[in-house]
Amino acid sequence: MVTQEQRRRQLAREKFLRQQQRRTAARRKTRARNAIIASVLGVIVVGSVVSYATGVFKNDDSKANASADVTPSASPTSAAPDPCEKAAAGEVKTLTWKKEPAITIDKSADYTMKMATTCGEIDIALKTAAAPHTVNSFNFLAGKGFFDHTKCHRLTTNGIYVLQCGDPTGTGSGSPGYTIPDENLKDKTLTGGVYPAGTVAMANTYDATTDKGRDTGGSQFFLVYQDSQLPANYTPFGTISKSGMTVLEKIAKAGENTGAGDGAPNATVVINKMTVTKS
Repeated sequence: MVTQEQRRRQLAREKFLRQQQRRTAARRKTRARNAIIASVLGVIVVGSVVSYATGVFKNDDSKANASADVTPSASPTSAAPDPCEKAAAGEVKTLTWKKEPAITIDKSADYTMKMATTCGEIDIALKTAAAPHTVNSFNFLAGKGFFDHTKCHRLTTNGIYVLQCGDPTGTGSGSPGYTIPDENLKDKTLTGGVYPAGTVAMANTYDATTDKGRDTGGSQFFLVYQDSQLPANYTPFGTISKSGMTVLEKIAKAGENTGAGDGAPNATVVINKMTVTKS
């Protein structure tokens, strides 16, 4: 016959096991979400300035399908109809610099960035005063034709909702050869650990587990088409116009090519021309 004390101990053990199971499930869920975030926003900045790879933000080019970390058994789906037009004639320029360009923009002025893409124009109001190094870098790179004819190489439709662009190699590892500091990480729009739809922000190699990889922004950036749970580690430097959001949503609707929620967009998104203008 089971005594009252034995029964009490048995119930205590069962409660402990249930707690452990819940904690294990929660850790697995967190690791899966972090893998999605890391594979989308992580970049390796190559060249003479930085070749640092973190354990969290992985080089997109190091795996054929970085989303396999999340869904190993996922198989590619048939491509959705391409909603975009043929790219303009021209080739990507191979350009690198050894150091960040000197600031030449007027920090007190308003600037607008226009992405003339194969899918439509995306206008972005830049946050000059809050992110002067970032805006100055984009003004410099756009003026040199660095972004022209480059593909937006990544779309994520699971966990976070962004289109990633700005890599002339199209692999997720390209850069202008220099890095810029993180800026505006306390932007008032970043509330509750969310980057709201319409935000344009920098990708980087920051690893929160080691607190390494700060100030590693280069040329890669992401456009948020739906509110996304992200820690405030990525410089928010622009806001997409309403018409630009319509273009971005069209790209997102076409999906990505793996069926796992993270891959190349089915839409052929090419930046025909990038310009930055002072308002």
